[in-house]
Amino acid sequence: MITTEEKDKLQSIATEARKLTIDAIGRVGIGHIGGSLSMIDILTLLYFRHMYIDPEQPAMKDRDIFILSKGHSGPGLYAVLTLRGYFPKEWLQTLNQGGTNLPSHCDMNRTPGIDMTTGSLGQGLSAAVGMALANRMDNIARKVYLLLGDGENHEGQVWEAAMCASHYRLNNIIAFVDFNKMTVDGYIHEIMNIDDLSSKWNAFGWFVLRVNGHDFDEMDAALERAKKEMYRPSVIILDTKKAKGAFFAEGKVGSHNMAFDYETAKRAIDRLNNKG
Repeated sequence: MITTEEKDKLQSIATEARKLTIDAIGRVGIGHIGGSLSMIDILTLLYFRHMYIDPEQPAMKDRDIFILSKGHSGPGLYAVLTLRGYFPKEWLQTLNQGGTNLPSHCDMNRTPGIDMTTGSLGQGLSAAVGMALANRMDNIARKVYLLLGDGENHEGQVWEAAMCASHYRLNNIIAFVDFNKMTVDGYIHEIMNIDDLSSKWNAFGWFVLRVNGHDFDEMDAALERAKKEMYRPSVIILDTKKAKGAFFAEGKVGSHNMAFDYETAKRAIDRLNNKG
């Protein structure tokens, strides 16, 4: 259980990560702000409370692994990684520019702390299955964490990998679905309805939980429960709000890849500062 003091600290870190994300994308003038901001809270909880990692040894063999399958949301992950100490904060000002170490989509060959190059949607879970099997063969008792987009659940490869993970009883995988209910093309239920998502994952042999993706108490309790699962992979479906924390984009379909100027970014950051 998270103490009030711990939760306040996590909330403060998440707010700072949102400000850094908005600032970085605002400097470029366009970017994937919607999915970057909706996942900030779960990333904060993972990197600052749950994952066994060492920013000074990002390739440490027995570390926990994190795969951002929806790789276009890299800016949000970069903000959390820099706060965790993986690379200097100044790097964020080079987001998606020539010669940067922080491309728009995650690249394990450029960015310290990125465990898998992603961006072609649907492939992250397949990579997680391979890594989880390798850890089992090497007797590494660590978790492989994975974050999927809800629109990504339209991909057939996700469900093929889900069957594989269940078949091999990979209880060392804990996946999350950022269920903000929107894609680049519109609302999920209009493009290709995936509800009841919990029942679908359960039918594929996974242990399933569904919680508020902006509530640290609920997410922490779900993670603690998932870690105890002995015979199945786990998935935690996170009900989130797209572009959470950016007043000009929050809850809007158009926030998937949105253009906005730096003045708008600064106003959004000021509002977050005023909220504490």
